[in-house]
Amino acid sequence: MDEPDRTLDAVGGRLKHLRLRRDITLTDLAAETGISASTLSRLEAGLRRPTLEQLLPLARVHGVTLDDLVGAPPTGDPRINLRPITCSDGSVILPLTRRPGGIQAYKYVLPASADDREPDLRTHEGYDWVYVLNGTLRLVLGEHNLVLTPGEAAEFDTRTPHWFGATSSGPVEFLSLIGKQGERAHVRAAPKAD
Repeated sequence: MDEPDRTLDAVGGRLKHLRLRRDITLTDLAAETGISASTLSRLEAGLRRPTLEQLLPLARVHGVTLDDLVGAPPTGDPRINLRPITCSDGSVILPLTRRPGGIQAYKYVLPASADDREPDLRTHEGYDWVYVLNGTLRLVLGEHNLVLTPGEAAEFDTRTPHWFGATSSGPVEFLSLIGKQGERAHVRAAPKAD
C-alpha cells in the first residue's frame, strides 16, 4: 500500500473523532455539510474513500484544515494554526493540538451567564483536566456544583455527568486537556509543602 492509500484510509477515524468531539449525530452533520448521513457513515467506517468535494465541507464544518483532516505530514513550521470554533451560545473553542488521538488541548472562552442557569449535563468516554486562566468557572460535576477561580484546576472522569459555564461576574477562559479513558495529564513537579 502506498502513502496516498494509507493517508486516505486513515481519514475515516479522524472524521469520526471530530464528529464525536463536537457531540453531533451523523444526521446533524449531514444537514451542515450537504453530504448524506449514509455516505458520512461509510466514510467514517472506512468503507468509502473521501473525495475533495466531501473533504472541503467537512473540514470547514469541523473547523480544521484539509492538512489536519487527512493527516498531512508537518511542513516544519511548529506553530499551530488556531482556528476558533464559535458555538451558537457565544462560546469560543480554540483547539491547541492538531493531531487526532492522544490527549487533546483546548482553550475555552465562555460568555457571562446567569448564576442560576440550568446546566445541560453531558457524559462521554474520556478524562478531563481543566485549569482556569481568567474569570470564574462554574463546574457542575455529578452532584457537586463547584466554582473555580484563576489558578484553580479540576480533573475528572468524563463518564460523570458534567457541565461548564461562566457566572454573572463575566466571561471565563480556561484550558482543557481531554484524553481517552484512563489517560490523564501527568504532573511532573509539585509545589513545596508548607
